[in-house]
Amino acid sequence: MAEHYTTVNVEESLLPHLDAAYNLARWLIRNPTDAEDVVQEAFLRALRFFDGFRGGDSRAWLLKIVRNTCYSWVKKNRPTEFTEFDETVHSSEVPEKDAETKLVLHENSECVRKALETLPARFREVLVLREIEELSYKEISDVTGAPMGTVMSSLSRARQQLREGLRVAAGKGV
Repeated sequence: MAEHYTTVNVEESLLPHLDAAYNLARWLIRNPTDAEDVVQEAFLRALRFFDGFRGGDSRAWLLKIVRNTCYSWVKKNRPTEFTEFDETVHSSEVPEKDAETKLVLHENSECVRKALETLPARFREVLVLREIEELSYKEISDVTGAPMGTVMSSLSRARQQLREGLRVAAGKGV
């Protein structure tokens, strides 16, 4: 007999990963309002197919749905490019520190953000999943559908391009 999901196990399985889902969508879509719409659509898809979820890592399962929903949305709505990055959404509050420390932290995060934005989407994606969402290589492989060796090499190339972007930015005095 088919197992039917309840509100409780959907909430326990998916809702803890809402922030991660939005974070991934925001970095892939690069517009907070559109990212919210995409996450909502992804959650609707996840609910529709929750009966097919066979246990395991619900975070990776959900992020795969979010990723696929993002790419479908971009293909339909922006076939040639992504939208501009919204700094107000991506900035984080700095704990109380002196003004100089706040300025240095802001400048450093601004440089990293700009360098990350210049990366191709596939490199930006693996960096966000690994460094921000802290997924394992296997989880990233599950989310992206790429073999683990490809994930590792993409992550290595993404880190190299990010370092190069930061080096260039530092040379320009940014």
